Amino acid sequence: MTSTRPGRDRRAVHHPAPEGADTVGAPRHVVVVGGGIAGLASAAVLAERGVTVTLLEASPRLGGRVAAWPLADGRTMSRGFHAFFRQYYNLRGLLRRVDPGLTGLVPIADYPLQRPGGVRDSFTNIPRTPPWSVLGFVLASPAFTLRNLTKVNVPAAMELVTMRFPQTYSDHDGESAAAFLDRLNFPLAARDLALEVFARSFFADPREFAAGELVAMFHAYFTGSAEGLLFDVPRDDYDTVWWAPLGRYLAQRGVSIRTGVRVKKLRPGSAWEVATGEGVVTADAVVVATDPRTARDLIAGLELPAGPAGPAGPADPAGPARPANPELARWRSAVSATRSAPPFVVLRLWFSGRVDADRPAFLGTSGYGPLDNVSVLERFEDGAAAWSQAHGGSVVELHAYAAGADVEPGTAAAQAVADELLHQLHLVFPETAGFTELHRELLVADDCTLIDPSPWRERPGVVTPVPGLVLAGDWVRADYPVALMERAATTGILAANELLAGWGVRGEGLWTVPMQGVFARRQRAATPARGA
Repeated sequence: MTSTRPGRDRRAVHHPAPEGADTVGAPRHVVVVGGGIAGLASAAVLAERGVTVTLLEASPRLGGRVAAWPLADGRTMSRGFHAFFRQYYNLRGLLRRVDPGLTGLVPIADYPLQRPGGVRDSFTNIPRTPPWSVLGFVLASPAFTLRNLTKVNVPAAMELVTMRFPQTYSDHDGESAAAFLDRLNFPLAARDLALEVFARSFFADPREFAAGELVAMFHAYFTGSAEGLLFDVPRDDYDTVWWAPLGRYLAQRGVSIRTGVRVKKLRPGSAWEVATGEGVVTADAVVVATDPRTARDLIAGLELPAGPAGPAGPADPAGPARPANPELARWRSAVSATRSAPPFVVLRLWFSGRVDADRPAFLGTSGYGPLDNVSVLERFEDGAAAWSQAHGGSVVELHAYAAGADVEPGTAAAQAVADELLHQLHLVFPETAGFTELHRELLVADDCTLIDPSPWRERPGVVTPVPGLVLAGDWVRADYPVALMERAATTGILAANELLAGWGVRGEGLWTVPMQGVFARRQRAATPARGA
Protein backbone atom coordinates (compact mmCIF):
# COMPACT_ATOMS: atom_id res chain seq x y z
CA MET A 1 0.00 0.00 0.00
CA THR A 2 1.41 3.41 -0.92
CA SER A 3 0.98 6.78 0.75
CA THR A 4 -1.64 7.77 -1.87
CA ARG A 5 -4.87 8.51 -0.04
CA PRO A 6 -7.14 5.47 -0.09
CA GLY A 7 -10.48 7.32 -0.16
CA ARG A 8 -12.14 10.72 -0.20
CA ASP A 9 -11.31 11.69 3.40
CA ARG A 10 -8.47 14.20 3.40
CA ARG A 11 -8.00 13.62 7.14
CA ALA A 12 -7.30 9.90 6.74
CA VAL A 13 -4.09 8.96 8.54
CA HIS A 14 -1.18 7.02 7.10
CA HIS A 15 0.77 4.90 9.58
CA PRO A 16 4.14 4.10 7.98
CA ALA A 17 5.49 0.58 7.98
CA PRO A 18 8.67 -0.42 9.79
CA GLU A 19 11.69 0.11 7.52
CA GLY A 20 14.07 -2.58 6.37
CA ALA A 21 15.16 -4.71 3.45
CA ASP A 22 12.71 -5.48 0.66
CA THR A 23 12.89 -9.23 1.22
CA VAL A 24 14.18 -11.65 3.83
CA GLY A 25 17.90 -12.29 3.64
CA ALA A 26 17.69 -15.88 4.84
CA PRO A 27 15.03 -18.56 4.44
CA ARG A 28 12.10 -18.00 6.79
CA HIS A 29 9.00 -20.12 7.20
CA VAL A 30 5.78 -18.96 8.87
CA VAL A 31 2.67 -21.02 9.54
CA VAL A 32 -0.52 -18.95 9.39
CA VAL A 33 -3.34 -20.67 11.27
CA GLY A 34 -6.64 -19.51 9.82
CA GLY A 35 -7.70 -18.63 6.28
CA GLY A 36 -10.05 -15.74 7.03
CA ILE A 37 -9.35 -12.08 6.36
CA ALA A 38 -6.69 -11.78 9.07
CA GLY A 39 -4.82 -14.89 7.93
CA LEU A 40 -5.02 -13.93 4.26
CA ALA A 41 -3.68 -10.44 5.02
CA SER A 42 -0.75 -11.84 7.01
CA ALA A 43 0.05 -14.43 4.37
CA ALA A 44 0.00 -11.84 1.59
CA VAL A 45 2.36 -9.40 3.33
CA LEU A 46 4.77 -12.16 4.34
CA ALA A 47 4.83 -13.94 0.97
CA GLU A 48 5.39 -10.68 -0.91
CA ARG A 49 8.61 -10.25 1.05
CA GLY A 50 9.98 -13.69 0.29
CA VAL A 51 8.81 -15.55 3.38
CA THR A 52 7.74 -19.16 2.85
CA VAL A 53 4.17 -19.40 4.15
CA THR A 54 2.01 -22.40 4.97
CA LEU A 55 -1.62 -21.42 5.50
CA LEU A 56 -3.76 -23.93 7.42
CA GLU A 57 -7.54 -23.57 7.36
CA ALA A 58 -9.85 -25.97 9.19
CA SER A 59 -12.84 -25.50 6.87
CA PRO A 60 -12.92 -26.66 3.24
CA ARG A 61 -12.60 -23.10 1.90
CA LEU A 62 -11.00 -19.71 2.48
CA GLY A 63 -12.84 -16.69 3.85
CA GLY A 64 -13.35 -17.62 7.49
CA ARG A 65 -16.48 -15.92 8.77
CA VAL A 66 -16.94 -14.26 5.37
CA ALA A 67 -16.93 -17.55 3.47
CA ALA A 68 -19.39 -18.63 0.77
CA TRP A 69 -20.07 -22.02 -0.79
CA PRO A 70 -22.09 -23.53 -3.65
CA LEU A 71 -25.45 -25.27 -3.36
CA ALA A 72 -27.50 -27.13 -5.96
CA ASP A 73 -28.89 -25.49 -9.10
CA GLY A 74 -26.31 -22.70 -9.18
CA ARG A 75 -27.40 -21.29 -5.83
CA THR A 76 -24.90 -20.22 -3.16
CA MET A 77 -24.92 -19.75 0.59
CA SER A 78 -22.76 -17.72 2.96
CA ARG A 79 -22.47 -16.83 6.62
CA GLY A 80 -24.46 -13.70 6.00
CA PHE A 81 -24.39 -10.22 4.56
CA HIS A 82 -21.28 -8.09 5.14
CA ALA A 83 -20.99 -4.39 4.38
CA PHE A 84 -17.68 -3.30 2.84
CA PHE A 85 -17.56 0.23 4.19
CA ARG A 86 -15.42 2.77 2.38
CA GLN A 87 -13.49 3.32 5.61
CA TYR A 88 -12.12 -0.22 5.33
CA TYR A 89 -8.85 1.02 3.86
CA ASN A 90 -6.67 -1.94 4.84
CA LEU A 91 -9.21 -4.58 3.82
CA ARG A 92 -9.60 -2.83 0.48
CA GLY A 93 -5.83 -2.79 0.12
CA LEU A 94 -5.88 -6.57 0.49
CA LEU A 95 -8.65 -6.91 -2.10
CA ARG A 96 -6.85 -4.61 -4.56
CA ARG A 97 -4.17 -7.27 -4.91
CA VAL A 98 -6.58 -9.22 -7.12
CA ASP A 99 -8.86 -6.38 -8.23
CA PRO A 100 -6.92 -3.08 -8.44
CA GLY A 101 -10.00 -1.08 -9.41
CA LEU A 102 -12.28 -2.86 -6.91
CA THR A 103 -14.70 -3.59 -9.75
CA GLY A 104 -15.96 -6.53 -7.69
CA LEU A 105 -17.69 -4.09 -5.34
CA VAL A 106 -20.99 -2.36 -6.12
CA PRO A 107 -22.45 0.51 -4.09
CA ILE A 108 -25.61 0.20 -2.05
CA ALA A 109 -27.76 3.24 -2.80
CA ASP A 110 -29.16 3.57 0.71
CA TYR A 111 -28.94 2.05 4.17
CA PRO A 112 -32.38 2.72 5.68
CA LEU A 113 -33.09 1.82 9.29
CA GLN A 114 -36.72 1.07 10.14
CA ARG A 115 -38.92 0.68 13.22
CA PRO A 116 -42.54 -0.49 13.38
CA GLY A 117 -44.98 2.29 12.57
CA GLY A 118 -43.06 3.48 9.53
CA VAL A 119 -40.31 5.42 11.31
CA ARG A 120 -37.33 5.24 9.00
CA ASP A 121 -33.94 6.93 8.76
CA SER A 122 -31.76 7.20 5.69
CA PHE A 123 -28.15 8.17 5.08
CA THR A 124 -28.44 8.89 1.36
CA ASN A 125 -29.00 12.62 1.28
CA ILE A 126 -27.01 13.81 4.28
CA PRO A 127 -23.51 15.31 4.06
CA ARG A 128 -20.63 12.91 4.49
CA THR A 129 -18.08 15.24 6.06
CA PRO A 130 -18.21 15.65 9.85
CA PRO A 131 -19.51 17.58 11.70
CA TRP A 132 -22.03 18.40 8.95
CA SER A 133 -22.88 14.70 8.66
CA VAL A 134 -24.10 14.68 12.27
CA LEU A 135 -26.07 17.90 11.87
CA GLY A 136 -27.58 16.70 8.61
CA PHE A 137 -28.66 13.41 10.15
CA VAL A 138 -30.31 15.10 13.13
CA LEU A 139 -32.18 17.55 10.89
CA ALA A 140 -33.35 14.84 8.49
CA SER A 141 -34.29 12.18 11.04
CA PRO A 142 -37.91 11.92 12.20
CA ALA A 143 -36.56 10.55 15.48
CA PHE A 144 -35.31 13.99 16.55
CA THR A 145 -37.57 16.87 17.49
CA LEU A 146 -36.76 20.18 19.11
CA ARG A 147 -38.43 18.95 22.29
CA ASN A 148 -36.53 15.69 22.68
CA LEU A 149 -33.24 17.27 21.64
CA THR A 150 -33.39 19.39 24.79
CA LYS A 151 -33.27 16.20 26.86
CA VAL A 152 -30.05 14.86 25.31
CA ASN A 153 -27.08 14.65 27.68
CA VAL A 154 -24.81 17.10 25.87
CA PRO A 155 -21.53 16.14 27.63
CA ALA A 156 -22.16 12.48 26.76
CA ALA A 157 -23.05 13.40 23.17
CA MET A 158 -19.79 15.33 22.90
CA GLU A 159 -17.94 12.07 23.54
CA LEU A 160 -19.01 11.07 20.02
CA VAL A 161 -16.98 13.91 18.48
CA THR A 162 -14.10 14.43 20.94
CA MET A 163 -12.53 10.99 21.15
CA ARG A 164 -8.81 10.27 20.88
CA PHE A 165 -7.40 6.86 20.07
CA PRO A 166 -6.44 4.63 21.70
CA GLN A 167 -7.35 6.52 24.90
CA THR A 168 -11.07 6.52 24.04
CA TYR A 169 -11.24 2.75 24.39
CA SER A 170 -9.87 2.90 27.95
CA ASP A 171 -11.98 5.93 28.87
CA HIS A 172 -15.05 3.68 28.71
CA ASP A 173 -13.65 0.68 30.57
CA GLY A 174 -16.40 -1.04 32.52
CA GLU A 175 -19.24 0.71 30.69
CA SER A 176 -21.57 -1.21 28.41
CA ALA A 177 -23.05 0.16 25.20
CA ALA A 178 -26.50 0.00 26.83
CA ALA A 179 -25.29 2.04 29.81
CA PHE A 180 -23.76 4.62 27.48
CA LEU A 181 -27.02 4.85 25.53
CA ASP A 182 -28.87 5.38 28.81
CA ARG A 183 -26.42 8.10 29.78
CA LEU A 184 -26.73 9.73 26.36
CA ASN A 185 -30.52 10.00 26.75
CA PHE A 186 -31.25 10.08 23.02
CA PRO A 187 -34.93 9.77 22.08
CA LEU A 188 -36.02 6.13 21.98
CA ALA A 189 -36.42 5.94 18.20
CA ALA A 190 -32.97 7.44 17.63
CA ARG A 191 -31.45 5.10 20.18
CA ASP A 192 -32.88 2.05 18.44
CA LEU A 193 -32.22 3.16 14.90
CA ALA A 194 -28.94 5.01 15.04
CA LEU A 195 -27.23 3.31 17.96
CA GLU A 196 -28.60 -0.04 19.13
CA VAL A 197 -28.82 -1.36 15.56
CA PHE A 198 -25.09 -0.77 15.19
CA ALA A 199 -24.29 -2.43 18.51
CA ARG A 200 -26.19 -5.52 17.42
CA SER A 201 -24.32 -5.51 14.11
CA PHE A 202 -21.38 -6.62 16.24
CA PHE A 203 -23.40 -9.76 17.05
CA ALA A 204 -23.84 -8.48 20.59
CA ASP A 205 -26.50 -7.60 23.09
CA PRO A 206 -25.83 -3.91 23.93
CA ARG A 207 -25.79 -4.84 27.65
CA GLU A 208 -22.74 -7.05 27.02
CA PHE A 209 -21.03 -4.85 24.44
CA ALA A 210 -18.30 -2.31 25.26
CA ALA A 211 -19.24 1.36 25.17
CA GLY A 212 -15.71 2.18 24.01
CA GLU A 213 -16.20 -0.01 20.97
CA LEU A 214 -19.56 1.62 20.23
CA VAL A 215 -18.13 5.13 20.48
CA ALA A 216 -15.14 4.16 18.36
CA MET A 217 -17.46 2.68 15.74
CA PHE A 218 -19.45 5.89 15.53
CA HIS A 219 -16.24 7.82 15.02
CA ALA A 220 -15.01 5.45 12.32
CA TYR A 221 -18.26 5.19 10.39
CA PHE A 222 -20.00 8.49 10.96
CA THR A 223 -18.86 11.24 13.32
CA GLY A 224 -15.14 11.18 12.47
CA SER A 225 -14.83 10.04 8.86
CA ALA A 226 -15.76 11.78 5.63
CA GLU A 227 -16.35 8.46 3.84
CA GLY A 228 -19.97 8.37 5.05
CA LEU A 229 -22.16 5.50 6.20
CA LEU A 230 -23.04 4.14 2.78
CA PHE A 231 -21.11 1.07 1.74
CA ASP A 232 -20.37 -1.38 -1.05
CA VAL A 233 -21.05 -5.09 -1.41
CA PRO A 234 -19.48 -7.79 -3.61
CA ARG A 235 -21.17 -8.18 -6.98
CA ASP A 236 -21.26 -11.96 -6.51
CA ASP A 237 -20.67 -14.48 -3.75
CA TYR A 238 -17.56 -13.90 -1.65
CA ASP A 239 -15.67 -16.92 -2.87
CA THR A 240 -16.12 -16.09 -6.55
CA VAL A 241 -15.23 -12.42 -6.18
CA TRP A 242 -12.49 -12.45 -3.52
CA TRP A 243 -11.32 -15.58 -1.78
CA ALA A 244 -10.72 -17.90 -4.74
CA PRO A 245 -8.76 -15.15 -6.58
CA LEU A 246 -6.79 -14.35 -3.42
CA GLY A 247 -6.02 -18.03 -2.99
CA ARG A 248 -4.60 -18.11 -6.51
CA TYR A 249 -2.65 -14.91 -5.84
CA LEU A 250 -1.03 -16.43 -2.75
CA ALA A 251 -0.31 -19.74 -4.48
CA GLN A 252 1.50 -17.86 -7.23
CA ARG A 253 3.75 -16.40 -4.53
CA GLY A 254 4.62 -19.76 -3.11
CA VAL A 255 2.08 -19.99 -0.29
CA SER A 256 1.06 -23.56 0.49
CA ILE A 257 -2.69 -23.41 1.20
CA ARG A 258 -4.08 -26.44 2.99
CA THR A 259 -7.82 -26.35 3.64
CA GLY A 260 -9.69 -28.92 5.71
CA VAL A 261 -6.70 -29.12 8.08
CA ARG A 262 -7.35 -28.43 11.75
CA VAL A 263 -4.45 -27.44 13.99
CA LYS A 264 -4.46 -29.44 17.22
CA LYS A 265 -1.46 -28.09 19.09
CA LEU A 266 1.30 -25.50 18.93
CA ARG A 267 4.67 -26.38 20.43
CA PRO A 268 7.24 -23.58 20.86
CA GLY A 269 10.90 -24.46 20.89
CA SER A 270 14.03 -23.85 18.87
CA ALA A 271 11.62 -24.30 15.98
CA TRP A 272 7.83 -24.13 16.18
CA GLU A 273 5.94 -27.38 15.74
CA VAL A 274 2.37 -27.10 14.48
CA ALA A 275 0.57 -30.39 14.99
CA THR A 276 -2.38 -31.26 12.75
CA GLY A 277 -4.33 -34.41 12.04
CA GLU A 278 -2.04 -34.93 9.05
CA GLY A 279 1.28 -34.55 10.86
CA VAL A 280 3.58 -31.81 12.12
CA VAL A 281 4.68 -28.65 10.29
CA THR A 282 7.82 -26.91 11.56
CA ALA A 283 8.34 -23.17 11.19
CA ASP A 284 10.27 -20.15 12.43
CA ALA A 285 7.10 -18.39 13.56
CA VAL A 286 3.33 -18.78 13.82
CA VAL A 287 0.46 -16.39 13.20
CA VAL A 288 -2.72 -17.44 15.03
CA ALA A 289 -5.49 -15.86 12.95
CA THR A 290 -8.48 -17.94 14.01
CA ASP A 291 -11.83 -17.23 15.61
CA PRO A 292 -11.57 -16.43 19.34
CA ARG A 293 -12.70 -19.83 20.63
CA THR A 294 -10.12 -21.70 18.54
CA ALA A 295 -7.43 -19.25 19.60
CA ARG A 296 -8.30 -19.77 23.26
CA ASP A 297 -7.99 -23.52 22.86
CA LEU A 298 -4.62 -23.29 21.08
CA ILE A 299 -3.16 -20.85 23.60
CA ALA A 300 -4.45 -22.92 26.53
CA GLY A 301 -2.60 -25.92 25.11
CA LEU A 302 0.74 -24.15 24.68
CA GLU A 303 3.66 -25.63 26.60
CA LEU A 304 4.81 -22.20 27.72
CA PRO A 305 8.33 -21.53 28.99
CA ALA A 306 8.67 -20.87 32.70
CA GLY A 307 11.44 -18.27 32.46
CA PRO A 308 11.68 -14.90 30.71
CA ALA A 309 13.88 -16.24 27.92
CA GLY A 310 12.74 -17.95 24.73
CA PRO A 311 10.48 -20.99 24.46
CA ALA A 312 11.68 -24.12 26.20
CA GLY A 313 10.41 -27.60 26.86
CA PRO A 314 8.66 -28.63 30.07
CA ALA A 315 10.72 -28.99 33.25
CA ASP A 316 12.21 -32.36 34.17
CA PRO A 317 9.68 -33.93 36.58
CA ALA A 318 12.57 -35.31 38.64
CA GLY A 319 14.26 -31.93 38.96
CA PRO A 320 13.33 -28.73 40.80
CA ALA A 321 10.14 -26.93 39.72
CA ARG A 322 10.70 -23.99 37.45
CA PRO A 323 9.52 -20.58 38.71
CA ALA A 324 6.34 -19.23 37.13
CA ASN A 325 6.65 -16.48 34.51
CA PRO A 326 4.11 -13.79 35.55
CA GLU A 327 4.05 -12.09 32.14
CA LEU A 328 3.19 -15.32 30.35
CA ALA A 329 0.60 -16.21 32.98
CA ARG A 330 -1.09 -12.81 32.66
CA TRP A 331 -1.12 -13.06 28.87
CA ARG A 332 -2.59 -16.55 28.80
CA SER A 333 -5.21 -15.43 31.31
CA ALA A 334 -6.08 -12.45 29.07
CA VAL A 335 -6.55 -14.74 26.07
CA SER A 336 -8.73 -17.13 28.06
CA ALA A 337 -10.87 -14.20 29.25
CA THR A 338 -11.89 -13.21 25.73
CA ARG A 339 -15.47 -14.02 24.87
CA SER A 340 -17.48 -15.21 21.91
CA ALA A 341 -20.70 -13.49 20.93
CA PRO A 342 -24.09 -15.19 21.28
CA PRO A 343 -25.25 -17.41 18.41
CA PHE A 344 -26.39 -15.68 15.25
CA VAL A 345 -28.88 -16.93 12.68
CA VAL A 346 -28.92 -16.48 8.91
CA LEU A 347 -31.99 -17.56 6.97
CA ARG A 348 -31.75 -17.43 3.17
CA LEU A 349 -34.97 -17.92 1.22
CA TRP A 350 -35.60 -18.49 -2.47
CA PHE A 351 -39.15 -17.26 -3.17
CA SER A 352 -41.54 -17.89 -6.06
CA GLY A 353 -42.29 -14.17 -6.42
CA ARG A 354 -40.29 -10.96 -6.46
CA VAL A 355 -40.32 -8.43 -3.66
CA ASP A 356 -41.68 -5.03 -4.67
CA ALA A 357 -39.33 -2.96 -6.82
CA ASP A 358 -39.24 -0.07 -4.36
CA ARG A 359 -37.81 -2.20 -1.55
CA PRO A 360 -34.22 -1.33 -0.58
CA ALA A 361 -31.48 -3.84 -1.29
CA PHE A 362 -30.55 -3.74 2.39
CA LEU A 363 -32.78 -2.73 5.29
CA GLY A 364 -31.78 -2.51 8.95
CA THR A 365 -34.60 -3.06 11.43
CA SER A 366 -35.33 -2.58 15.12
CA GLY A 367 -38.47 -3.59 16.98
CA TYR A 368 -39.22 -6.60 14.73
CA GLY A 369 -38.46 -9.37 17.19
CA PRO A 370 -35.18 -11.12 16.36
CA LEU A 371 -34.99 -9.60 12.85
CA ASP A 372 -31.99 -7.27 12.51
CA ASN A 373 -31.85 -6.79 8.74
CA VAL A 374 -33.19 -7.89 5.39
CA SER A 375 -31.17 -8.24 2.17
CA VAL A 376 -32.62 -8.66 -1.32
CA LEU A 377 -29.68 -10.44 -2.91
CA GLU A 378 -30.63 -10.24 -6.59
CA ARG A 379 -30.23 -6.48 -6.33
CA PHE A 380 -26.45 -6.83 -6.14
CA GLU A 381 -25.26 -10.49 -6.45
CA ASP A 382 -24.84 -11.76 -10.01
CA GLY A 383 -25.61 -15.37 -9.04
CA ALA A 384 -28.80 -14.41 -7.21
CA ALA A 385 -29.81 -12.16 -10.10
CA ALA A 386 -29.38 -15.05 -12.54
CA TRP A 387 -31.53 -17.30 -10.34
CA SER A 388 -34.16 -14.58 -10.03
CA GLN A 389 -34.26 -14.09 -13.78
CA ALA A 390 -34.57 -17.80 -14.43
CA HIS A 391 -37.29 -18.46 -11.82
CA GLY A 392 -39.11 -15.16 -11.57
CA GLY A 393 -38.48 -14.98 -7.83
CA SER A 394 -36.42 -13.24 -5.18
CA VAL A 395 -33.54 -14.36 -2.99
CA VAL A 396 -34.01 -12.83 0.46
CA GLU A 397 -31.66 -13.13 3.44
CA LEU A 398 -32.69 -12.49 7.06
CA HIS A 399 -30.38 -12.01 10.05
CA ALA A 400 -30.78 -12.40 13.81
CA TYR A 401 -27.49 -11.13 15.18
CA ALA A 402 -27.66 -12.02 18.86
CA ALA A 403 -29.96 -15.01 19.38
CA GLY A 404 -30.43 -16.86 22.67
CA ALA A 405 -27.73 -19.10 24.11
CA ASP A 406 -29.95 -22.15 23.54
CA VAL A 407 -30.11 -21.54 19.79
CA GLU A 408 -27.97 -24.31 18.30
CA PRO A 409 -27.94 -25.91 14.85
CA GLY A 410 -30.75 -28.41 14.35
CA THR A 411 -32.62 -27.52 17.55
CA ALA A 412 -36.23 -26.51 18.04
CA ALA A 413 -34.97 -23.16 19.34
CA ALA A 414 -33.17 -22.49 16.06
CA GLN A 415 -36.27 -23.41 14.06
CA ALA A 416 -38.37 -21.11 16.25
CA VAL A 417 -36.05 -18.20 15.46
CA ALA A 418 -36.25 -19.00 11.74
CA ASP A 419 -40.06 -19.11 11.89
CA GLU A 420 -40.17 -15.78 13.70
CA LEU A 421 -37.75 -14.21 11.20
CA LEU A 422 -40.10 -15.22 8.39
CA HIS A 423 -43.10 -13.85 10.29
CA GLN A 424 -41.37 -10.51 10.80
CA LEU A 425 -40.38 -10.39 7.13
CA HIS A 426 -44.08 -10.59 6.24
CA LEU A 427 -44.63 -7.51 8.41
CA VAL A 428 -41.74 -5.59 6.85
CA PHE A 429 -42.37 -6.69 3.23
CA PRO A 430 -46.06 -7.76 3.25
CA GLU A 431 -46.00 -9.05 -0.33
CA THR A 432 -43.73 -11.93 0.73
CA ALA A 433 -46.61 -13.50 2.70
CA GLY A 434 -48.10 -14.62 -0.61
CA PHE A 435 -44.90 -16.19 -1.95
CA THR A 436 -44.06 -19.89 -2.00
CA GLU A 437 -40.74 -20.96 -0.53
CA LEU A 438 -38.84 -22.85 -3.21
CA HIS A 439 -35.68 -23.35 -1.12
CA ARG A 440 -34.39 -22.34 2.28
CA GLU A 441 -31.02 -22.50 4.00
CA LEU A 442 -30.67 -21.97 7.74
CA LEU A 443 -27.30 -21.29 9.31
CA VAL A 444 -26.61 -21.00 13.05
CA ALA A 445 -23.13 -20.28 14.41
CA ASP A 446 -21.54 -18.89 17.57
CA ASP A 447 -17.93 -18.18 16.66
CA CYS A 448 -18.03 -14.38 16.40
CA THR A 449 -16.23 -11.95 18.67
CA LEU A 450 -17.73 -10.17 21.65
CA ILE A 451 -15.88 -7.02 22.70
CA ASP A 452 -17.17 -6.71 26.24
CA PRO A 453 -16.72 -3.80 28.70
CA SER A 454 -13.61 -5.30 30.34
CA PRO A 455 -10.50 -3.05 30.42
CA TRP A 456 -9.23 -2.39 26.92
CA ARG A 457 -5.53 -2.54 27.75
CA GLU A 458 -5.97 -5.98 29.28
CA ARG A 459 -7.18 -7.47 26.01
CA PRO A 460 -4.55 -9.47 24.12
CA GLY A 461 -2.87 -7.61 21.29
CA VAL A 462 -0.93 -8.68 18.21
CA VAL A 463 2.40 -9.00 20.03
CA THR A 464 2.71 -11.83 22.56
CA PRO A 465 5.33 -12.68 25.21
CA VAL A 466 6.12 -15.89 23.34
CA PRO A 467 8.86 -15.29 20.75
CA GLY A 468 7.77 -16.15 17.24
CA LEU A 469 4.04 -16.10 18.03
CA VAL A 470 1.70 -13.28 16.98
CA LEU A 471 -2.09 -12.96 17.00
CA ALA A 472 -4.49 -11.54 14.42
CA GLY A 473 -8.24 -11.27 14.07
CA ASP A 474 -11.16 -9.01 14.89
CA TRP A 475 -10.95 -10.15 18.54
CA VAL A 476 -7.36 -8.91 18.90
CA ARG A 477 -6.67 -5.46 20.33
CA ALA A 478 -5.53 -2.84 17.84
CA ASP A 479 -5.07 0.72 19.07
CA TYR A 480 -6.69 2.20 15.98
CA PRO A 481 -10.33 3.14 15.25
CA VAL A 482 -11.03 -0.09 13.35
CA ALA A 483 -13.54 -2.90 13.88
CA LEU A 484 -15.00 -6.05 12.35
CA MET A 485 -13.49 -6.97 8.96
CA GLU A 486 -11.19 -3.93 9.05
CA ARG A 487 -9.76 -4.92 12.42
CA ALA A 488 -9.15 -8.41 11.04
CA ALA A 489 -7.25 -7.02 8.04
CA THR A 490 -5.37 -4.47 10.16
CA THR A 491 -4.20 -6.96 12.78
CA GLY A 492 -3.25 -9.40 10.04
CA ILE A 493 -0.93 -6.78 8.57
CA LEU A 494 0.40 -5.82 12.00
CA ALA A 495 1.16 -9.47 12.77
CA ALA A 496 3.17 -9.82 9.57
CA ASN A 497 4.94 -6.50 10.26
CA GLU A 498 5.97 -7.66 13.73
CA LEU A 499 7.65 -10.79 12.37
CA LEU A 500 9.25 -8.94 9.46
CA ALA A 501 10.67 -6.26 11.76
CA GLY A 502 12.42 -8.97 13.75
CA TRP A 503 14.11 -10.11 10.53
CA GLY A 504 15.04 -6.58 9.40
CA VAL A 505 12.47 -6.50 6.60
CA ARG A 506 10.13 -3.60 5.83
CA GLY A 507 6.48 -4.07 6.63
CA GLU A 508 3.31 -2.69 5.11
CA GLY A 509 1.89 0.71 6.00
CA LEU A 510 -1.61 1.16 7.32
CA TRP A 511 -4.37 3.69 6.73
CA THR A 512 -7.06 4.62 9.22
CA VAL A 513 -9.76 7.21 9.66
CA PRO A 514 -8.62 10.19 11.78
CA MET A 515 -7.24 9.26 15.18
CA GLN A 516 -9.27 11.93 16.97
CA GLY A 517 -12.72 13.47 16.80
CA VAL A 518 -13.45 16.67 14.91
CA PHE A 519 -13.71 18.64 18.19
CA ALA A 520 -11.03 16.78 20.13
CA ARG A 521 -8.58 19.65 20.50
CA ARG A 522 -11.23 22.13 21.60
CA GLN A 523 -12.71 19.71 24.14
CA ARG A 524 -9.31 18.69 25.50
CA ALA A 525 -8.46 22.30 26.23
CA ALA A 526 -11.74 22.73 28.15
CA THR A 527 -12.05 19.52 30.21
CA PRO A 528 -9.96 16.45 30.99
CA ALA A 529 -10.77 13.16 29.32
CA ARG A 530 -13.53 11.18 31.00
CA GLY A 531 -12.08 8.79 33.53
CA ALA A 532 -8.74 10.60 33.74
